[in-house]
Amino acid sequence: MDVKLDCAYAPSEDVVARDIEGELIIVPLAAGIGDLEDELFTLNETGRAIWDRLDGKSTLRRIVDDLEAEFEAPESEIEADVLGLVHELLKRRMLIESANA
Repeated sequence: MDVKLDCAYAPSEDVVARDIEGELIIVPLAAGIGDLEDELFTLNETGRAIWDRLDGKSTLRRIVDDLEAEFEAPESEIEADVLGLVHELLKRRMLIESANA
């Protein structure tokens, strides 16, 4: 599964994200979405900052640039975090590649 910086991604229609006591939890709405052992997926602060920008319009490159302006971290580290999370969420079918980019 290739994750490309020049593509945009959006949450699948088969999941909802809920804020529970300050944590963002992604909840699958359909069977077979997520991980068989743990259907819920919790995001830390960095993951949440990425998730909030996955609107199906912004490319991953733009998201990396936005996060670099917001957080004091090297671009390579932010890029690795973005690519890693998007890859994991695609694998779990919680994200889809958008044709709107």
